[in-house]
Amino acid sequence: MTTPLDPAVIRLHRQGKGPPLVLLHCLGVDHRLWEIAAAGLENAFTLLSYDFPGHHETPLPTGAYGIAELSAQLASVLARAGIARAHVAGISLGGLVAQHFAATYPERVDRLVLIDTTPRYTEEARRMWVERAAAARAKGVASLVDGLLKIWFTDAFAAADPPAVRYVRETLRRCSGEGYALACAALGAADLRAAAPKIGAPTLIFCGDQELPPFKEAAQWLTRNIDGARFKELGPARHCSILEQPQAFRHALEEFLA
Repeated sequence: MTTPLDPAVIRLHRQGKGPPLVLLHCLGVDHRLWEIAAAGLENAFTLLSYDFPGHHETPLPTGAYGIAELSAQLASVLARAGIARAHVAGISLGGLVAQHFAATYPERVDRLVLIDTTPRYTEEARRMWVERAAAARAKGVASLVDGLLKIWFTDAFAAADPPAVRYVRETLRRCSGEGYALACAALGAADLRAAAPKIGAPTLIFCGDQELPPFKEAAQWLTRNIDGARFKELGPARHCSILEQPQAFRHALEEFLA
């Protein structure tokens, strides 16, 4: 069972000038991810970002939700802000929301950017989301951080401990266990494979060159099943490729949106 999500609890951050570009973050962090990954894009775009339920500024929802509810919340947030149409970019969890939004509200998406994401997790990963949700509730998200950093970043990048790694580590440690667990459930239940052929917006798909095999396969699947989609590999990088290679990401993104 899922419940609708209140758009009124969302604090929408707006920065820059130019065509609107919606930026949707990944699990366990918040809108500040884009202060690193999208730095400088405010000179060409109006950047719009916010926190998903149970993350940083956004309170816990009243009950379980799914990707469809996150997508509907995004639609309401943009309507309240008077934004009829925008470019939409999302990484991982944000990428699933972006897929659903582009398929459900095609008239509202100019161009779509999907980053290290999937339309549906493998059966092994779906079981993993159950385990992660239980661990987050029982021991807190801090208990998962060391393992997550190995998935998110290459060993050399994590060992160097740049600001991007410190941001992820500190934000994950502060993330609500229940907020994280509810998002895990939404990810585990998601199956957006039928949505891909409905996406009509020009689409660019990013994936780290050292990403886990299921995400690499998902990136190729999305490229084949979204009409006219383009693929761009970022490297060296793993799951959070846009924090490990922000300059290459921004260059490719600006070229695509232009």
